[in-house]
Amino acid sequence: MTFTLHDLERRVAERAGAGADVSYTRKLLDKGAAHCARKMGEEAIETVLAGANEPRDRVIAESADLLYHLLVLLKARDVALAEVEAELESRTRQSGLAEKASRQNV
Repeated sequence: MTFTLHDLERRVAERAGAGADVSYTRKLLDKGAAHCARKMGEEAIETVLAGANEPRDRVIAESADLLYHLLVLLKARDVALAEVEAELESRTRQSGLAEKASRQNV
């Protein structure tokens, strides 16, 4: 059995329905989207640092933290993972360089 990002998204949704006394996810969400975004930013920095010069297991652990906090932020903003996947799919219709250039004026 493979654990997917969709499984994690469902777990975040389940834990969002729990009380803050038993759910870290609920505690994060109760502090609002801006707090969730800051927490995700902290995890992103930790992932970058691990990727630059820490052992492989730290890169894996920090990446897991980052993905979890991204999904919490998406939940806080009422964005489904499927919406992000659709955006990624739309970007595959052209080369990465062309797609990036098209976003530079945004």
